[in-house]
Amino acid sequence: MTTTVTINKRGVERLRARHCWVYRGDLLDANGAEGGQLVGVAAARGPVLARALYSSRSKIALRIVSFEDRVIDRAFWVGRLNDAARLRDLIVRDTTCFRLVYGESDLLPSLIVDRYNDCFSIQTLSQGMETLKQLWVDLLVELYKPRAIVERNEARVREMEGLPRRAGMLYGRDPGELVMEEGGVRMAVNLLEGQKTGAFLDQRENRIAAEFYARGRALDCFTFVGGFALHMARRADHVVGVDISSASIAQARRNAALNAVTNVEFVEANVFDLLRELEDRGERFDLINLDPPAFAKNRAAVEPATRGYKEINLRAIKLLAPGGTLITSTCSYHIGEHAFLNVLADAAADAGRSVRILEKRSQARDHPVLVSMPETHYLKCAILSVE
Repeated sequence: MTTTVTINKRGVERLRARHCWVYRGDLLDANGAEGGQLVGVAAARGPVLARALYSSRSKIALRIVSFEDRVIDRAFWVGRLNDAARLRDLIVRDTTCFRLVYGESDLLPSLIVDRYNDCFSIQTLSQGMETLKQLWVDLLVELYKPRAIVERNEARVREMEGLPRRAGMLYGRDPGELVMEEGGVRMAVNLLEGQKTGAFLDQRENRIAAEFYARGRALDCFTFVGGFALHMARRADHVVGVDISSASIAQARRNAALNAVTNVEFVEANVFDLLRELEDRGERFDLINLDPPAFAKNRAAVEPATRGYKEINLRAIKLLAPGGTLITSTCSYHIGEHAFLNVLADAAADAGRSVRILEKRSQARDHPVLVSMPETHYLKCAILSVE
């Protein structure tokens, strides 16, 4: 018999708004539910309204998998996976690597599945999805016959679920280095050693867009393994990519060699320091890209993060030649689009430059935003013309 968890009025309102999370403070009675268990969700003395994965540890006590009372079996999960695949068939182009499942946005909360060529990388970020991990491996093997499946479960959120942080093989053998392609650019990736699930797939469409604006002299800040720089190099005369990580710079140079690119150089340096040095030397660029790590990982960090975003954007605006282009991003969920645009407006004012928005962009379409869950929208990207 299915355990039913009862929730208060506020929790019911979240369900009716089709938000996928119910917090522990909105539970009236867990009725002995165990961590990772699939449960019914009901108002006090009311019928079952939804089905969810229950967590015994996280502040997010319920992660909704169905906004109605229905049987959740293997066929249900196959249907959800096929729905996600159909959407990617519609929207993914010009790449061999993409996000097949984006958690809550695909109504598979806390599950991430990324495809890299003929291999998969997955994350199971809650007790419930961890319980189902072998099912996801079995389904991916059955539907796609992959060469390998790895787990990249090092995310800190797993500790909040009482789960260990780990990475390793789930199926097949370690594929070692893979060469992915996006928009005609080739990049090497290691699924067990790269960032996140192997690479930063969420910026893929923005990297391709950067190529459209590239010309003259270009600067790619926080270049990581050179993704933006390599796209920019296809049209710019010369590109400088900057990152503080020696390992990232070494991989960026390897990626440049994979593409036989000779008009890009990669520099190991602190971006904040280098921008100041370039300004002092009177350097000018026609295109600058800013793709920093998340400065605000929680609400407490918003104020210092805002200062950091303003500083790098202010210095970038000063470094641009008249008519130059700034591509600037934040992947901090806690910095909303409105706040980010205010940062850019303040930076433009302090620089004494007129700045126009050419494009407002987001994470790639294989990371769709669920309109009822603002938490699924984290990446903001603006392309600006600086006069």
